[in-house]
Amino acid sequence: MPVRRAQKEDVVAKLRDEFGQAKSIILTSHAGIKVNEVNELRSQFRAEGVTYSVVKNTLAKRALEGTDMEVLADSFSGTTAIAYSYEDAVSPAKIASKYAEKNDKFVLKGGYLDGTVLDADGVDQLAKMPTKDELRATLLRTFIAGPTNFVRLLNAVPTQMLHLLNARKKDIDEAA
Repeated sequence: MPVRRAQKEDVVAKLRDEFGQAKSIILTSHAGIKVNEVNELRSQFRAEGVTYSVVKNTLAKRALEGTDMEVLADSFSGTTAIAYSYEDAVSPAKIASKYAEKNDKFVLKGGYLDGTVLDADGVDQLAKMPTKDELRATLLRTFIAGPTNFVRLLNAVPTQMLHLLNARKKDIDEAA
C-alpha cells in the first residue's frame, strides 16, 4: 500500500520538529548488520534517552529544507539512520562511536551540533567529550570540595587536641 501524501507530510513535519529540538544529530549507516545486532544497538541508545531510527532520505531532506541544518542534506544517501537526544548532545555520538569501533559495517556518516556540520572524525571528537551527567558530577564535586575541606580543617584541631591529651595521660600513667 503506497504511502499517501498526507502521511508523508506528517512524517516531514515530525522530522522537522525533532531536528529542531535535538541537541545534536548523528547520521549513521548500518547496512549489512544483522537485525538482532541493530536491536541491541537501539536498546543501548534507548537506555541513554537517545532516539535512533532509520529515515527515508527524501523525507529527511524535505524536513531540512529552509532550516540551519539544510547543509546536512547531502549526507542523506544510501541507508541512513539518525540518532539524537533532546537532553544531551554527546550521548548519541558516544554510543555510535563506541559501536562503530566494534563493528566495521556500522558507519558514522557525520552529524550536526550547534550550527556546525560534523564529519566522522568530528563525531568521534564529540564522543570524547563528557556527557551532561558527567559534567554535572564534576561540577557537584567542585562545589562540595570547598566546604568538605573546611569541615576537615575545623575537625582537625579538636582531633589533634584529643591526641595530645591522650599522649599526656599516657605519660602521667606511666610516671605513676
